[in-house]
This record gives sequence, structure tokens and C-alpha cells, in this order.
Amino acid sequence: MSRIEKTFAALAAQQRKGLIPFITAGDPDPSKTVDFMHALAAGGADVIELGVPFSDPMADGPVIQRSSERALARGVSLRQVLADVKRFRERDDKTPVVLMGYANPIECMGIDAFAAAAVDAGVDGVLVVDYPPEESADFAERMRAAGVDPIFLLAPTSTDARIAAVSQVASGYVYYVSLKGVTGAAHLDVSSIASKIPAIKSHVPLPVGVGFGIRDARTARAVAEVADAVVIGSRIVQLLEETPPEAAVTTLTEFIAEVRRALDGA
Repeated sequence: MSRIEKTFAALAAQQRKGLIPFITAGDPDPSKTVDFMHALAAGGADVIELGVPFSDPMADGPVIQRSSERALARGVSLRQVLADVKRFRERDDKTPVVLMGYANPIECMGIDAFAAAAVDAGVDGVLVVDYPPEESADFAERMRAAGVDPIFLLAPTSTDARIAAVSQVASGYVYYVSLKGVTGAAHLDVSSIASKIPAIKSHVPLPVGVGFGIRDARTARAVAEVADAVVIGSRIVQLLEETPPEAAVTTLTEFIAEVRRALDGA
């Protein structure tokens, strides 16, 4: 059983909802990424999504686009992201880490080389935004063979056929994009999310995490009423963008702890 499976099994047994924060590796300071990961875990994160900087993050809104640009300008690469995960594992062997990014850096490294490096670093899952499930059976099989969960996106526009395709290749959890748009958009409709989750659950026997548009404890709690986990990214990246460096770790920990309390009260 993978760390992700163990985490969601424990949450289900405790009747709790998962909290999955996202940060971009290397932003705003490459030397602080591991400290930020520990801050997220200390605040109550169940899974950490670590963004791999990419020059054309097509699913991401302006906040995460800027974070990728800053990280790339500081020379952050996929190999450095993997090194950060390995350093994180020196103190935390429990919190699952999922790399979220795009196909190009993985293709450049080579899928098998990436899988081996990910396992060596302690990565638990990978979400590649531009790997569609219909074309990813081989990739998913190679990830699972290495012990890495391949995680896929679903959206409000996903048909039953697309959901069924995801069910054939995904493991760990699935990530439901709560709205039509990019990360950081504000028009969250919880009733629309609630209406879609049963269709996903009818095909996919995995926990469903919901992201895009969740910005605070209140919206996280509302989404947690209908989902297995909530994913928060743009708001956290924005906090790091706005917070003085000396206060960043404390700010992260306090923000995540506030969301954790809201979820535990849901």
C-alpha cells in the first residue's frame, strides 16, 4: 500500500477530509522549498503537491505562472525538485508528495529514468497535466511498476467515457478541477461540484480531491462536505509572493492550520 493509499485510508477511518496544499518548487527562494514543505506538513497537510516549474503552464492562472517564471529564472529544474523531495524525506517519511507539472521535463529526462529518480527521492505520485488518460496507459503502467501513483485530472466537462478512461489508469486519488478555467479563478460553485462527484465515484474507486478556486478555510470546508479532499494552490503561492521572506514559514503554517481546523469541523 502506497503512502497515498495509507493516508486516505486513515482519513476515511477517522471520518476526516484530506488537505492537499500546492507550492511551486523553487519559488520564491529555491533554498526555502524544503522548509516550506515541512511547514505545510506541520500545519496539517495530508498530501503535498509540489509544482515542477515549466515555461508554458497552460492550466495555471497568472499567480502560478509567475511562480514558475521566478523559479525558472533561478535555475530550478526537475532534478532540483527531486533533490528537494529527497531532502524533505530526511525528516519526514510519512507525508505523501505528489509532483505536479507537465510532460516536457519528464520526456527530456526519459520516463524510466524519471520513475527511478522519483522513487529514489521519495516521490509518491505524479500528476502530468498534459498527459491525457486515453494516451497514458503505458506511462501509468510504468509509474505504478516503479511504485509511483499516476494521478489524473477530471473536469466539469468530462464525459462518462473520459471518467471511465481515467478509472483505467489512475491510482492514489483523482483531482477534480472544480471549474472551467485556470487555477486561481474565483467563481466556485459547490452545488455544481456536488452534482458531479457521484458520476465520478460511479466509475473511479479512488478518493476525489477537488481544486481550482479554493482560497480560504470557508470555501475549503464547503467543498469538503462533498469531496474526499481539497486542493489549495494559487492562494498559497500568492501568500508566498506577498509575505516577507522572514515570515513565510510562519504564515504558511498558520494558513494551513486554519484550513485544517475548518476541515476537521466539517
